[in-house]
Parts: sequence; structure tokens; C-alpha cells
Amino acid sequence: MGANYANLFEVIAADVGVSDDVTLISDLCSELEAYLEPAQVEEIYRAYLVGAEAHEGQSRVSGEPYISHPVAVARILAEMRMDSRSIIAAILHDVIEDTPTPKEQLATQFGDEVAELVDGVSKLTKIDFRSKAEAQAENFRKMMLAMVKDIRVIIIKLADRLHNMRTLDAMPPHKRRRIAKETMDIYAPIANRLGIFKMRHELLDLSIKAAYPMRYRALESACKEVVGYRKEIFNTIEAAIRERLKESNIDATVKYRQKNIHSIYRKMKEKKLSFKELTDVFGVRIMTESVDDCYRVLGVMHNLYKPLPGKFKDYLAIPKTNGYQSLHSSLFGPHGVAIEVQIRTTEMDYFAESGIAAHWIYKEGEGSSGSSGSAQTRALEWLKNLLEMQQKSGSSQEFLESVKVDLFPDEIYVFTPKGDIKKLPRGATVVDFAYAVHTDVGNTCVAARIDHQMSPLGSRLYNGQTIEIICSEASRPHPSWLDFVNTAKARTNIRHFLKSLQKTEAISLGRRLLQQSVSHIKGKDVAIAKDKFKKILDKYHISDEQELLAEIGLGNRNSSLVAKAMFDIEGDNTGFDDSGKPLAIKGTEGMVVSFAKCCRPVPGDAIAGFMSSGKGIVIHQRSCPNITERSKEDRQLSVQWSDHVEGEYLAYMRVQVANQRGVLATLAATIANMSSNIENVHLTEKDGRISTIEFVVTVNDRIHLARIMKKLRSLAVVNRIWRK
Repeated sequence: MGANYANLFEVIAADVGVSDDVTLISDLCSELEAYLEPAQVEEIYRAYLVGAEAHEGQSRVSGEPYISHPVAVARILAEMRMDSRSIIAAILHDVIEDTPTPKEQLATQFGDEVAELVDGVSKLTKIDFRSKAEAQAENFRKMMLAMVKDIRVIIIKLADRLHNMRTLDAMPPHKRRRIAKETMDIYAPIANRLGIFKMRHELLDLSIKAAYPMRYRALESACKEVVGYRKEIFNTIEAAIRERLKESNIDATVKYRQKNIHSIYRKMKEKKLSFKELTDVFGVRIMTESVDDCYRVLGVMHNLYKPLPGKFKDYLAIPKTNGYQSLHSSLFGPHGVAIEVQIRTTEMDYFAESGIAAHWIYKEGEGSSGSSGSAQTRALEWLKNLLEMQQKSGSSQEFLESVKVDLFPDEIYVFTPKGDIKKLPRGATVVDFAYAVHTDVGNTCVAARIDHQMSPLGSRLYNGQTIEIICSEASRPHPSWLDFVNTAKARTNIRHFLKSLQKTEAISLGRRLLQQSVSHIKGKDVAIAKDKFKKILDKYHISDEQELLAEIGLGNRNSSLVAKAMFDIEGDNTGFDDSGKPLAIKGTEGMVVSFAKCCRPVPGDAIAGFMSSGKGIVIHQRSCPNITERSKEDRQLSVQWSDHVEGEYLAYMRVQVANQRGVLATLAATIANMSSNIENVHLTEKDGRISTIEFVVTVNDRIHLARIMKKLRSLAVVNRIWRK
């Protein structure tokens, strides 16, 4: 610490009455003086005194004074050259959560900006959650929303998690494993997404060390052994590279890098390799001053050592989603040693370590902004997507799962017809691409042309393909899309659309059910007055009429009870009521009316309906044996088919046939000729001569099904046919 500040700090400490931990705070201030103004360092020291006073008497599990943790977090941020507001927030990041200090006090002492940063990092401690998973998810959502407002929130949180991981040995084994898993699942991927690779690598290494200590020690020992017996080879390779670069008049820095323990462990596990089979435990990193020099170095390296086929990646022309830029190539070195070479500019190397955090150093013209702008733009795009996902997610846990999906992008690069590049996770489908273009494109897509060839929506995409989406205004997302989409954006938008659609359909059905119940009580011409609705809304504490109708349509409220409450009629019978006019099923009700798979009712069948909480109406055949086993929570409803039914319905039938060549093709052709489609088929061999084939086919009504069965029965190969 500079002498000019030391005396001042001693005076402040004496005034406040807090003893100064000389080692901790002096080391931090020495680091800060290298790049911050004296007045800023003084304010940070004042924040330390406030934090130390607030945490007075508190200790960590290891026994150290608690203030040592926030100061260590601030030191990590200082090494990243973060701004003074971030450093102050890091020192005070546990004050709101763990001490009686209110947010307003921090705002008064250090400004609203610091108070918001501290509040963003703080957990929700005053809310009772139903489970630990719900608490974790809600705290994560709070942190992410704060991060959208100010990305420094997550950088502070990452530094907090890094120091906790460094001092994890003090925790019991089961907590170490839980914290390590959470770090691997959430925090390390976030660091990767923001391009802070140095922090990501350390978080993952520490997680492996905590979760699998024996494996970590074995790999660490093996790496040290390799360094020992390959030292001469490495020196030879380094000398050859330096000499060849000098001959080519290229000014570059060459340094060796060792693959991180977590990377080694993951590769061994995924590819089922032994440590001796790994070829890229060590690599070479070459830094130059310009992009042009990077490509020149690549040419030099390929002339010096032969490149391995398929092992070249150009992240200069197409940067990664997190802004990472570099040339990667694997070379066949001397004595059969494979060398992985990374070539980048000095500035790119700095941003590869610091990612979005580098924005606070290179902003406002203090350096070249190319890589900084790239990393920041990509981070802000991701934050925008996070905000959209949060708004459309039904719960905190659903949001957390969506973000987890988005944090593991093994990327592919595909093109729009205009030549624009879209980055998607490996395994992405046409629907993922459509939503990446625009939400409206995803909601209305029906097919695609992949490299000018027509392809279905579930087709997987691969590097370099050109995709043209075909849309129709009449199309809408289908629940089955959730089975094959891979991106969080697509999954969140599909769920949001389906929930909105279900609510609209539930409101419509709820209105019909309520009107039916009112008509049964008061007469069919009685309309429901506004004052009746207001009375019920007040009674049930529901915000508006739409919400009440949706609750009825989804089966969460009984329409008969609501109608009786509207007109002050006593009685609470919720059982089967066959009096009055049955509800007409039109086939256009959507997701709030479903047809039981056990009996597959079709128009023309005698049917019974059941109100199922959260699902709406489930329709069964009246003769279905499962009706007698219905849960007491389900409520039977009088229903009938409408005079004008729309759509196609699934029907189940069994066909017993002679076991002959081509019999399945004959049956399928006959069904197709009867204007039906086979949705599912299952073949069960009964004995050597007779087989039973089970079909699920689409029909318009009972008459259509009867015609299909009659036609099949007329075939010589069919012995028997019946409907389940």
C-alpha cells in the first residue's frame, strides 16, 4: 500500500473503531493502486471498514474471520482489473444477506449502483420455499434478472464461488460434492458463456478435485510425470518454432500450456481413453500483433510440422458464441508427439482469459475495442435471450432448466439463404433454427429446405448447411416439437405458446361449462350478469373473469358449484349430474379436451367425460372398464358429440392374419385406400401360422372406422378383426 494512503487509512480505521487486517487489505490495495485512482482506492478501503464492522464476530467454517472472504473475492476481481464499484460491491456482497445492514444504508454510503450490485448477489433469505430445489431455482432467477440489468452481478458471483471453491476443504464431504456439482452445472458454464476461460478452468479443476479427489490426484501425478520425461522433446519443439518464426520475420510470443485436469478427465471419460492414449495433454500457444500475422504463423507451423486431417478450426473468421477468437490446429510433431497449436493476437489472448470482464478495462477508447465489443455484444445478446426465457417460463425451476440447456452449446454453424451465419448447439433441428431466426418464424414453420432438399421439422442440422424455412400462417407449435428441440429459446417459446393457447381454449370451455350449469339451475335463456361475476371474483379472491373461466375450463373449479354460488343456491354435490343438456364435443376445443388412450373414443361412440384437474375434460367410451377405477378427484360430466364434429380421431383395432409374406403391406395399402393414416403399428406373432397386428389409425367417425374394418375383413389373409 502506498505510503500516502497508509496514514490516511490508519486515521479512518481509528475513527471507525475497526482493526485493520494488514496482510489482507494491504495486498488488495497494492493491487488496486496499479490501475485505479487514489480517491477510488480510498473509497474501497472505507467499504472494507464498513464490511469488517458489519461482519464483526462472524467466522467462516475454517475458523477465519468472515471479512477475509469478501476481501479475497475483491482480490480476484482486482486481478481481473474490474472497476471500483465492482470491488466495493464484492467487499460488501454478503452484508445485506448475513448482517442486519439494510440496502438503503449501502445506497446512502456508497451510492445506488453499489447497493443494486450487492442486492443482486444476495440470496432470497426471507421467503419460505417448498423445497431446496425451488429455493435454488428462485435465487438463480433473481441473480439472472439482476445480471440482465448489470452483468457485473454475475462476475462478482463467479468470483465469490471461485474463492468458496478454493477454500472448500473446510466443508464436510457431502457438502463438497453438492457444491462441486452445482459449480460444474451452473457457474463454470456461465463463466464459459461470458468468455472468462481462466476462471472457468479453475472452477472446473476445483470441482473435479472436490467431487473425485482420488482421480484428481492420479491425473495430476500423471501430468507431472509426462512433463518430466518429455521435457527434452518440448524444448526441441519450442526451439524449432522460435527459429522458424524468426526466419519468417514474424514477431510472436511462444509459450507452452498444459491441458486442464477437468479437460483431461472429460476426454478420457467421453472417449473411453487411458491417459497414455491422450495426444493433446500439452500444447503451444503463439501470440502475435495482428490477425494477418496469425494466418502467416499458421502457414509457418503447417510447413514445420504436418497438420492432422480434420483438426483445424478457424475461430477468427467465425468466433465462438462467447466471443472467443483463435486458430486451432493439431500437428504431428517429432517422435510421434501430437502438438495442439493455438494462434491468436495478444489482445485476443487477454480477452480469452477475461471475456466480458475485459470490457471494463478497454472501454472508452483505452484500447482496441474489436474483441471487447465482440465479447460484450454476444454477452448482451445472451442476456436478452435470458430475459425472454424468464418472461415465458412458467416457474423458476423451468427457467433454471432452460438456462442449463443454453449453457452447454457444442456449436455448429449453419447459414440462412442470404448467407447469414447462425450458431446452434450440436444436435439442433430445423425448429431450433427457425426460432433462432425469429420467434414468429418458429411459431409458423411447417417444413424446410436443407441444401435445397425438402426436409421435415425434426431433421438434425450439421455444419455448413444452408436452411430455408417454409412457413404457413395457419401453422402453430405442436407439443411433439418439445421431444426433439435442443435450444432453450425454442423450448421456452413452444411452452409459452402452448400455455397461452391452452389458457385461451380453457377460457372458451370454461364459459361453455359455466353457462351450461347456470342454464340448468335458472333456465336456458338466463345470461350471467356482470355483478354475478364480480360477486364470485370477490368470494374466491380471483383477479378477473378470464382467470375464473380458465380455472373452470382446466377442471380446477367445479362449474356447478360456481353457478350455485352466483345465485346463492345451497348444496355442494360435485358428483355425476346427468340432468340438463349434455356438453357438446365439437373436436375444436384443443388441449383442454383430450381423448383417453385406453379406449380411443371416436364420433358416434357413446361417451362420458371427466373433469381432471389441470387437464380439462378427458373423454372415454361409456363402456370403458377404466371408468369404474377413476380417481375420486376426477368429476364425471354429461357430454355428447356435436352434430357437426371436426377433425380426425385415433382408433385402435386388432387384426388377426395368416402369417404370409407381404401381409403387412397389403393391410397398410388397404387402410391408405380408405382415406386413413396409420399412426402406430405393433406386430405380435401368435404361432407359426397366425399373427396379430395392432393398429392405431386416423378416422373421421365411427362409420368411417366401420368401413375400414369391413374392407379389411374382406381380405383373404384376414381371419378376424375387432376393436379394443
